[in-house]
Amino acid sequence: MKRWESLEDFEAFIVDGGIVEPSDEMPDVYRLAVFKFIELHANSEYMGGLTERDWIPKAPGLHRKLTALAKTQDEIGHAHLLYMIAADLGVKTRDEMMEDLLAGTTNFHNVFHYRVHSWGDQVAVAYLVDAAALASQQAVFKNCSYGPYKRILRRIIAEEGFHMRNGEELLLTMASGTDIQRTMMQDSINRWWLPAIQLFGPDSRLDDPLLRWNIKSERNEVLRDRYIQKFVPQLLNAGFQVPDSGLYQDGETGRWCISDIDWEPLKATMRNGGPDSKRRLIDAQAAWKDASWVRDALDEAVVSQ
Repeated sequence: MKRWESLEDFEAFIVDGGIVEPSDEMPDVYRLAVFKFIELHANSEYMGGLTERDWIPKAPGLHRKLTALAKTQDEIGHAHLLYMIAADLGVKTRDEMMEDLLAGTTNFHNVFHYRVHSWGDQVAVAYLVDAAALASQQAVFKNCSYGPYKRILRRIIAEEGFHMRNGEELLLTMASGTDIQRTMMQDSINRWWLPAIQLFGPDSRLDDPLLRWNIKSERNEVLRDRYIQKFVPQLLNAGFQVPDSGLYQDGETGRWCISDIDWEPLKATMRNGGPDSKRRLIDAQAAWKDASWVRDALDEAVVSQ
């Protein structure tokens, strides 16, 4: 067990690359910040898993159905692991975290507050959103100071990497398809481009404690720009348009520049006031209720041992 005499000593330990474990006497401000960050991640994995679940019966063909099934298992599994390590911080129990999520008193990432209208949308989520989530997770893993989170992220990132490759393969399939398929895909890109860009969040504050404590290793705007430089040319080369009337490529640097971002949609989702927030939460409540018999059976099995 490690102890620090002051917050300054603790931060010096972090700056030197120190790793914090659950048994350490970490400052309360660090404990709470790490907990909230992991809880948001766990909630998002759970809500994302429910989105994937919806497409198991609707995906076109057996191969795509099996992919949706595998992704559902991955996302729910990620949530399970993240709730476990969040609970170890002693701020809330797993049951309390789930109760708060279903009651709408905690948050999940903006992209899960939108409706997936079509198979094209599901492809756009796999291609655009999974890649944005992976980039964010890789940035956390890079210098993560909280040991259990860093170790769990290693597994999550490996699986999310497969999800991103799946999204790339799906996009290329749509790009080489019929006119109807390409039109469907363009409509979906139009809907999901901005939510994917907003997933990184607005520019980081200069005094962001998550950066100071090595929970995040890079500023939001750096991650967002790197994403834009990768995905704008990919979309254009695949024959699609980026839905941004102000998009241009700098003639001297070759870098892609986008229009100013309207952050109001992101703020609305963080108040659980997104376009599909209400239905998503009702769906999650129903899923939790429908699985109550499994939890009851497991509890009874433990008691009987």
